[in-house]
Amino acid sequence: MHTVYSRVNNVSAMLSTCMMVLLAAISLSTFAFTAKPKGSISVSSVQVLPGNARRYANKNQDFAFVNFNVTADLTPLFNWNTKQLFLYVSAEYENKRGVKNEVVIWDRIVRHKEDAQLSVAGRNKYAFRELSASFKDAAPAHYSLKYNVMPYVGVLTYGEAARTAEPVPFPERQELS
Repeated sequence: MHTVYSRVNNVSAMLSTCMMVLLAAISLSTFAFTAKPKGSISVSSVQVLPGNARRYANKNQDFAFVNFNVTADLTPLFNWNTKQLFLYVSAEYENKRGVKNEVVIWDRIVRHKEDAQLSVAGRNKYAFRELSASFKDAAPAHYSLKYNVMPYVGVLTYGEAARTAEPVPFPERQELS
């Protein structure tokens, strides 16, 4: 009963139980930290240009190019259990058939609290296209800065740091000359 294997088993069981209790306490303690980050997003211009999709070379589609300004203070989201933040700007609109769409047009990963003061004047990083081939008769879009807090241990939390006050309409398609 007091063999080496028995003692190793008892010690490892005790250590793994303590480790699991510690990880559960860390995971539950992050719910006590509620942070409301402040930010603003504004769209300076939207252009709609024709183009061909990569998958369907013969299909002519509209592509939207969005210039935006984002400022946000995301430091309240960092605590001792925050590994990194995933930030993204999304456009939410309804197409002419009434289908609601949410398209991610820009993203960034913030790994350090020092980098959480965000001031970006940029353009969409990813293709912004309408699957029905045209933004004509599409409802104006709301743009928002959203975040995902990735902890070392625990549940992922999501939120919204900024949103445009008024929806931004899509302009008429510009022809390339």
